Amino acid sequence: MSDSIKVPDVTALKEKIAAELATVRARSLTYTDIDEAVLVRQHSPLMSPLVWDLAHVGNYEELWVLREVGGITPLRPEIDDLYDAFTHTRGDRPGLPLLGPGEARSYIAGVRGRVLDVLDKIDLDDPDPLRAGGFVFGLVVQHEHQHDETMLATLQLSRQPGLVREGDLPPGRSPNLGASGEVHIPGGIFTMGAGAAPWAYDNERPAHRLYLPGYWIDRFPVSNGAYAEFVAAGGYEDPRWWTPAGWQWVETKGVRAPLFWTRDGDIWWRIRFGREEPVPQDEPVQHVSWYEADAYARWAGRRLPTEAEWEKACGGRTYPWGDADPTLDQANLGHLAARPAPIGAYPQGASPYGVEQLIGDVWEWTDSWFGPYPGFRSFPYREYSEVFFGQEYRVLRGGSWATHPSAVRSTFRNWDYPIRRQIFSGFRCARSEE
Repeated sequence: MSDSIKVPDVTALKEKIAAELATVRARSLTYTDIDEAVLVRQHSPLMSPLVWDLAHVGNYEELWVLREVGGITPLRPEIDDLYDAFTHTRGDRPGLPLLGPGEARSYIAGVRGRVLDVLDKIDLDDPDPLRAGGFVFGLVVQHEHQHDETMLATLQLSRQPGLVREGDLPPGRSPNLGASGEVHIPGGIFTMGAGAAPWAYDNERPAHRLYLPGYWIDRFPVSNGAYAEFVAAGGYEDPRWWTPAGWQWVETKGVRAPLFWTRDGDIWWRIRFGREEPVPQDEPVQHVSWYEADAYARWAGRRLPTEAEWEKACGGRTYPWGDADPTLDQANLGHLAARPAPIGAYPQGASPYGVEQLIGDVWEWTDSWFGPYPGFRSFPYREYSEVFFGQEYRVLRGGSWATHPSAVRSTFRNWDYPIRRQIFSGFRCARSEE
């Protein structure tokens, strides 16, 4: 962590950390307060049983806060192998001797009590990078929120109704009323990366300056209605729009629409957390793979933005609207409702360039492979970022409706295989200056 970290008032910071820990744990327990049969079942080979995620977040917290920082004797060393994400694939986890739901809840509660003791005693002014600014607590808070989002994806794959709460969102506005479909971003040098953000991950660092030529980027994410036009135009039947690997995937898997879409006559329907409903034309499209996003962009005469272009469109601030934490009128984050907000719902969240809905609603695929920034250093372990670098994973940006505000920012980098679409993923298009 080469960037210097500014530590705010220690008492206030500890209170904030305690509040964040309480918030994320309440969220985890809410998503797992369901029938035990649902918790222990594997709903898709792509996902772990929910009970694995529940115990895993506690084991991760024990490893990093209690053992690495607190120096506390391991509580359950015999389960470390079971909950090491690199030891067993998701497909193999149902066959492991996992903790049952009650035992998992008891275990993570015991870990959390000791974590709060460590928080009470820790010196957040300590120059050790795990302690400075409470980084280790930010690490476990964000990690648990990420697994909470994974739990939501698993609950969607279960197709069982009544497991996920609904909520209200602001109305949208037509992108054709008073706003052009594209925004011009002038060429020039900008600073990419997290800089001194105290809880940023290693792959967001170091901040570095680079030149980008001018380009155009969509003001809004691509909507369901716009994507349905691609489907209606035969987009899934025409290899011109697909990369060779993407076309092979389409042909092999028989893909003809976003995941969870089905057609009844002239109407597209979707399954959303066990409920069947017409596909809302004005929401950002979600549950599309990188291959589908890239094919749509080619069909539309555009391309996907690079992650540098996406980040520059945010305006060089913590969030597109500034450095203040998100408010309800700026972004759809933290499971306000179990769906993306309509296009144009958050004009208060626009970047200085006028690009909207960059944060929240849907993770946005970019054209970039996941790789290190110049001067990258792994911290606190190689397996968080470094082992994924290369031309295998594509970068996503911006978070989704299921992402908690503490686990996303303009510099945050997500990544996944280009075939993945059970995640809450969408996209927007870009084009170079002519």
